[in-house]
Parts: sequence; C-alpha cells; structure tokens
Amino acid sequence: MVQVMQADAGTSVAADRVTAVVWLAACVSALGGLLFGYDWVVVGGAKPFYEASFGITAPADQAWAVSCALIGCLAGAMASGGISDRFGRKPALLLAALIFAVSSVGTALATGLQSFVAWRILGGVAIGMASGLSPLYIAEIAPASSRGRLVVLNQIALVFGLLGAQIVNLLIAEPTPAGASLDQIAASWNGTTGWRWMFGAAAVPAVAFFIGCLLIPESPRWLAQHGHWERASTVLRRFGGDRYAEQAVVEIRSALATAPGRNFRAVLAEPRFRRVLVIGVGLAVLQQWCGINVIFNYAQEIFASAGYAVSDTLFNIVITGIVNCVFTLAALFMVERWGRRRLLLIGCAGLASIYAVLGACYIAGLQGWPLLLLVVAAIACYAMTLAPVIWVALSEIFPGEARGASMAIATTALWAASFVLTFTFPLLNSWAGTGMTFWLYSVICALGMIFIYRRLPETKGRTLEQIEQSWT
Repeated sequence: MVQVMQADAGTSVAADRVTAVVWLAACVSALGGLLFGYDWVVVGGAKPFYEASFGITAPADQAWAVSCALIGCLAGAMASGGISDRFGRKPALLLAALIFAVSSVGTALATGLQSFVAWRILGGVAIGMASGLSPLYIAEIAPASSRGRLVVLNQIALVFGLLGAQIVNLLIAEPTPAGASLDQIAASWNGTTGWRWMFGAAAVPAVAFFIGCLLIPESPRWLAQHGHWERASTVLRRFGGDRYAEQAVVEIRSALATAPGRNFRAVLAEPRFRRVLVIGVGLAVLQQWCGINVIFNYAQEIFASAGYAVSDTLFNIVITGIVNCVFTLAALFMVERWGRRRLLLIGCAGLASIYAVLGACYIAGLQGWPLLLLVVAAIACYAMTLAPVIWVALSEIFPGEARGASMAIATTALWAASFVLTFTFPLLNSWAGTGMTFWLYSVICALGMIFIYRRLPETKGRTLEQIEQSWT
C-alpha cells in the first residue's frame, strides 16, 4: 500500500476523482465497520448456546448479557472524540483494532457470566470507537463528489461483518432438535465449544485491521488543524495529486481562518453549531430507535414468535444478512444520485409502513413466511436508507475544529439509544407483545420522518468546508 501511495504522489488529477490510494485507505478504515458488524450480531446466533452454558434463564439476565456491550460502546464513543482530536484519527483506529482482537479472544475464553460480560463490555469499547472513527476518517480523506459513496463503504463492510457473523454461526452450530431442553443444549457441542469459536473468530479480521491501520496515513484535515501543513499537503498529494492538494489546502485554510483557535467549547457557544449538534444527535438516536437492531439481536425470539425452530432461525438470519448486503450495495449507487435527505425520508416512511403491517400480523397470530417476508422488507428498506446514510450525514455536518468531539457526542447518543432499545425489547415484548412493540417502532419512524423533513438540509456534492460555512 505504501508503494502505491508513493507511486501516485506525483500525479495530478481532478479534485473530484477518487484515486486507488483513497479507495485503499477507505477500505482499510472500513474494516472497523466490518468488526463492528461482526461483534454486534454474533451474539444473536450464539445467544441460545451461551445462555445454556451459563444457565441464564431470567429475562433480566438475558437482556443484560446481550446489552452489556452497549455500556462499552458508550465508553468507547465518549473516549474516541478526545483521543482522535488530540492524538489523531490513525492512533485511535489502531487502539480500536487492538481492543477488538483482545476482547474477541477473551470472550471466547470466558468461564462464567461475569467474565463474559466483562469481555463483552471491552469489545463494546472497540465498537463504540470504530463506529464513529471509521466514517469520520473516510469523510476527511474523500473528495466531495464521492464522499457519500466512500462513507457508505463503511456500512457495506459493516453488513458484510453482519453476514460473516451469521454465516460463521450457521457453519459452526450443529443442528439443534426442536424442543431441546436447556440442559441438552448446554451439554451439546454448541453449548460447550461452538459459541466460543463464534466469538473467537473475530480475532482474525481484527489483526488484519490493525496491520492495515499501520499502513494508512493520518487524516490530512486533522494534520492541518494541528498545524502540520507540510504533512497534510504530502498526504493530499498522495491522495489526488498536486492540483487536488492545492485546492484542498486553500479550502481548509479558509475554513480555519474564519475562527482561529476555536475548540469544542467555543463551537458549542455558537447557536448555529448547537443546532447542528441537535440534528446529529437526533439522527443518531433515530437510527437505533427505528427498531431494526432488535431483529438482529433478538432474532431467536422474533422468529420463534413466527413459529420457527432454532435451526430454522439460524438459516433465516443468514437470509436477512444477504438481503442486508444487497441493499446496502444499492445505497452505494444511490447516495450521490438521490442525496442524503431524500433517502432518509424514504427510509422512515417505508419502515413506518412495514412495521405497522408486521405488528398487525403478529397480533392476528399469523406465522411462517409472511412474517419472514416483512422482516426481510424492513431490513432491505433500512439497509438502503437509514443504516448507511445517517453515518454519511453525521460524518459531514459537524465543524472541522470539533468534528471528532461532535462525532463522539453523536455516537454516544447512538449507543445510549441502542442500549435503551436492546434492553427494553425483551421487557416490551413480554409485557405488550411483539405486535404492539413493532407498532411503537412504527410511530417512532413516522416522527423521525417529520424531524428530517424539517431540520436536515441536503449536503451531497459539497466539501466539508462548504457544508460548515452553509450553516451560517
């Protein structure tokens, strides 16, 4: 990779062309999204087996075992802003990769519920860091006309991580007879060994992520904000040639000159940027409270309510993962053509409608393939709209001097919302039923559509500095 970067350093290309060097750096950063996706979903397939292994039966303990990683996500998201703004995007990504590798092995070797929870929380720290850092790094190295597509790479890697976890779970798990007791599952290969391999397999891509991060350059915008103009220009030339570097440096200097020395606290003192932060937090919360993640984290319960056995559920999870990948790839081609705002409005409207029908089916007692089709439709809608595009918007809208800290606040809000969603689903499902729970998510999506329509402007085709100036 370093040789490729050096070979391209002397070329001169149009500012809107994406070079191979930018693609390579973006793909390496997107490995954080792949690990994020794998670690986030592997728990869904391993859930019946580690629960049997540790004797987890109480709903509160089940919810805690699944949602405990979100405590780490909150900590990682909060820490990522300070680390990335002070030490750089690259060191922060390296730290996240190291934590991913260590926590995956630790979870696989857990001897009880307490140690399992501790390692899952540490893994959550890596998720919280990578979830904001990967799209942030990509946004800061990408040319304006292709920034949306490149940031969507992170989401594509994420869904491949989801699919990878689902396929690994399916390949590792031995068939489980319908109606098997907790003791039978605990004594099986799945309950003693299989679920451990499901978690431990993440160490392989984590090491690849760490090595890749050693090779990529620091974000040129971070370098410029910290006064390292020569290094920033060198990186920009590697990314796009002399003319591209000159244009980018002029725009970055202009943006920084409007408020020299401005820090995060000074940014918050400006009403226009407080408004931007509210929009970012609102988008982050919406991405979680739209409800789609309960399908991934509680697939067993959702498909069991639809009449499917455990082995059938694992196969259905793989189907949903494939659909997730296909429609996220579709977003790669649509985000620059349709724009961020339109895709988000379509996503909110689509999910609100699908959840309304899905809830009605559960209440009516329907089972089997109609519910599977509705679940697949919801995942397709989410994968093409809210899942990738909200990350694109979050990586674009914040001011440069406080982009890392602002992104950290938004991702902290995202993981706080995710914790509430994940922890409350088993309780809501038990108290109100699956149908009423999905109706609640339908209402949230409808409110999200109103919020986006009234608050979020279109950002496609603008440089990060142009977006920042437009908030004036």
